[in-house]
Amino acid sequence: RVTVITTRTPAGLTGAAAAAARDAFRSGVPWREWDAEPETAALLDGAAVIVDALFGFGFTLPLRASSVALMRALRDAGAPVIAADLPSGIETDTGRADDDAVRATATVTFSALKPGLLIHPGAVYAGEIVVADLGVPKSLLRPDGALEVPEPADLQDLMPWPVPGDHKGSRGRVAVVAGSASYSGAAALTVGGALRMGPGYVYAVVPEPVAPVVRAAYPSAIVRVARATPAGSFADAGEVLDLTADADAIVAGPGMTTDEGAAACVRALLESRTCPLVLDADGLNAVAREPDLMTDRSAPLVITPHPGEMARLLGTEARIVQDDRVAAVRRLVGPARACLLKGPHSLVASATRVAMVLAGNAGLARAGSGDVLSGMIGTLLAQGLGPFEAALLGAHLHGRAADYAVRVLTETCIVPTDLTAFLPDAVRELAGG
Repeated sequence: RVTVITTRTPAGLTGAAAAAARDAFRSGVPWREWDAEPETAALLDGAAVIVDALFGFGFTLPLRASSVALMRALRDAGAPVIAADLPSGIETDTGRADDDAVRATATVTFSALKPGLLIHPGAVYAGEIVVADLGVPKSLLRPDGALEVPEPADLQDLMPWPVPGDHKGSRGRVAVVAGSASYSGAAALTVGGALRMGPGYVYAVVPEPVAPVVRAAYPSAIVRVARATPAGSFADAGEVLDLTADADAIVAGPGMTTDEGAAACVRALLESRTCPLVLDADGLNAVAREPDLMTDRSAPLVITPHPGEMARLLGTEARIVQDDRVAAVRRLVGPARACLLKGPHSLVASATRVAMVLAGNAGLARAGSGDVLSGMIGTLLAQGLGPFEAALLGAHLHGRAADYAVRVLTETCIVPTDLTAFLPDAVRELAGG
């Protein structure tokens, strides 16, 4: 038995919806306009399954007041909910969710995935997602600049796989400019991420107090010691330029602090080095008030902000960034610059493309996880990938390493140093092994 409960009267329908309603009436389907009366609410309470089809896929917040009471009753009914296209109360393009949004058991979305089903918090409300083919030509479903959701098979050819003729000079030289007396672990984590991606050389360019930590953690890294300020941060930007002169790619920022000496190093690297550069953490904080340093750079650049860092770079609030993550990540790209906006289902954008990374889990919500990622991206840049490709592949492998790690360690117990231990599983998976 089927009953239609709606906020619309049949007389208010037009076109295909009106024709469908006439067919339903002829078949004897009861139609109840929502009135919040006990007998109407009882129809929901006694349902075996509820189909949520209140809104179309062009829905944007805020909700109409007339819909809120019905959505609350639908939410509280306790029956499995199958959402049509998107759960009601979820914005199609942004994933923003009203407090009264419907939590679906499953969502049948038509023709193609919608961003709102994948971007948090909307992703939490979607349940199992099924894409139903309605016969729309694929050429209409992939406009230029549309959000991409690559699968591992799409990334396999990006990986700079070793070949028999390789030697350490052909596998890339990565310089990691990171750390301070207060944050020596950040340098070690970044070096670890860079090493595990298979470079020929990793140069750890670190202040004096950090050098023993990196040497002890990673004997295969080449430690290049820079003079430190009394606070244990970088003292001389010119010295850092000299120590990174032979690098194929540079990672700068993790644990550097925002002391003036460290900030001067970041500015010097942006202005004076033409090899690919990854800016993360304090590297981004150092240029938050001087965004032209990034926009004026013509050499390859990857920036990897979390929402708070993104907000500082854009001169706004993290809440605004999270309200429309796709729009935010598009604002910080350029001809040679890619932006990786971290978080659940991270986004990677270039001047012409934007992609979502589905790999990863809540175990990555730890200080230091991003340091490992920036090191990984640095190696991929040193091995010849472009900024967008390096950021996308690095984020996927980083997330998959976390997925493997939590199978053994749980989301509660994983720590950033575990990521490099499980990265071989992610690489092996990408190779098809």
